[in-house]
Amino acid sequence: MLTKTEIVSFLEKNGIRPDDKVAVHASLRSVGPIEGGADGLIDAMCSYLKDGLLIIPTHTWDEVGRDHPFYDVSASVPCIGTLAKVAAFRKDGVRSLHPTHSVTVFGKGAAEFVKGEETCASPAPVNSCLSRLYEEHGKVLLIGVGHERNTYLHSVDERLGIPDRLNQDPFVITIKDYDGNLIKSPPFHTHYTVHSDQCVSEYYPNYKEAFEYTGAVTYDHLGDALVYVCDCVKMTDTVRMLWKKADHDLCVRKETIPEEYYHG
Repeated sequence: MLTKTEIVSFLEKNGIRPDDKVAVHASLRSVGPIEGGADGLIDAMCSYLKDGLLIIPTHTWDEVGRDHPFYDVSASVPCIGTLAKVAAFRKDGVRSLHPTHSVTVFGKGAAEFVKGEETCASPAPVNSCLSRLYEEHGKVLLIGVGHERNTYLHSVDERLGIPDRLNQDPFVITIKDYDGNLIKSPPFHTHYTVHSDQCVSEYYPNYKEAFEYTGAVTYDHLGDALVYVCDCVKMTDTVRMLWKKADHDLCVRKETIPEEYYHG
């Protein structure tokens, strides 16, 4: 069984500092038994990140959409797994008001960090919680999942202005905040790529070799799970470099990105 001590040792070993801002996507099943389950994992990480922030995506994009444009921060259930469902409703976390890509943040300054998410007009615009991991030199841990679950990369698309990433037919979402107030979002643009047969996130693994080469991603194990330890600045800078050399969209089909795009 994975213990709190082992979780803390993992963070230390992989260069995570107690003042870092760390986002976590996880398949708990891939980890195996954890002392205290999902809550135990959150508790252990929070105890280590005593001067930082633990950020757990609690996305609702599968529930909140054009046919049901309503998000209740206190009741809308995440659509991305057990860790998200547990984190969303813990009393020691602050869940953001982003209607489709909320996060729950733990630690000092959590309320300030999520402030203003209700004004987002797309899944991961600049100044959103996920996007600010770039300015904050944050990290992403992908525990038992790959880059297809690396939501931070959506923020990179938006930061760099990658074309054909957002639906050009927006709609307004009603957001119910913690006090029961109803807020109208700006006209909201969901993810949509005309030239892809599915969400481009399914093709983010195309970046894997480039991230390895530039040192943006390293690997370790936590319990039985392979973990991608991702540096947000290095990932962003790597994607920027690739797109400067690309003559086509790199994430609309499975493909190998030419080595000359990132070597040298």
